Amino acid sequence: MVVIPASSGMTTRHRLNRSEDRQLNRALHVIALSRTRHDQRTRDDVDHRRAQGTTDREIRRCLKRHIARELFRQLEHGALPA
Repeated sequence: MVVIPASSGMTTRHRLNRSEDRQLNRALHVIALSRTRHDQRTRDDVDHRRAQGTTDREIRRCLKRHIARELFRQLEHGALPA
């Protein structure tokens, strides 16, 4: 994976190169949208982040990162939830 600087002004951050795996990125996006619409915990988290002033784009980025970590842990341990 290639890390690209995504800084602006006083904010310093990096992001992964999105052109690496578009199918995976799309799958994470669809999961994030689905969870935002149907999962109460995710909706609560989104509402909380909005109240903090986080942009919708940043919220989606955080959700996708969280989902990717969950999936990686599941694949790493070889056990999927029932």
